Amino acid sequence: MKVLKLSAQGLPQSWISLEQAVIHYAANEVRWEMGAEVAVFRGGHNALTGEQSVIAVNSIIGTKGVPKINLFNVRPMLTNSKLFVRDRHICAYCGDQFVSSKLSRDHVHPVSKGGPDEWTNVVTSCIKCNTHKGAKSLDQCGLQLLYVPYEPNHYENMILQNRAILADQMEYLLSGVPKHSRVRDLM
Repeated sequence: MKVLKLSAQGLPQSWISLEQAVIHYAANEVRWEMGAEVAVFRGGHNALTGEQSVIAVNSIIGTKGVPKINLFNVRPMLTNSKLFVRDRHICAYCGDQFVSSKLSRDHVHPVSKGGPDEWTNVVTSCIKCNTHKGAKSLDQCGLQLLYVPYEPNHYENMILQNRAILADQMEYLLSGVPKHSRVRDLM
């Protein structure tokens, strides 16, 4: 289970472990919290009062401080696993859905012909279609795209990074996802 860590302003920063969240709580860095309580950690007993220390962790925490970078200017890292989730494991050419091991990254404009390895030039392709296309353009191989590649925004990227998102975390992240996003179809 992961905790969604936000900046004090509410911008998603990262997925952190329960243990990392406890460190933020213990260091008094949690400015606010949302969502459900997901874990309770009990520590030692105070020598004077006999009280046991207890830290309850919520699924979403806002931490003190301002990020050193504007996360809206950071481009999400392109990985096959995030690409396949963005495209719902559907081949952009034949339209069939496959498991990850039967998929590959296809460059719409081939890298060998100067195409970039970036979100707006890559789609999910089954191995058969990718082999057929090879280093050819769509016109040369007779294939057509069934959907247009796009770069996920920061909120979409946070969803693509985590497989086990709690309902309250998903609700928060979806507030920043465009209405037309294919990531919404994952829900």
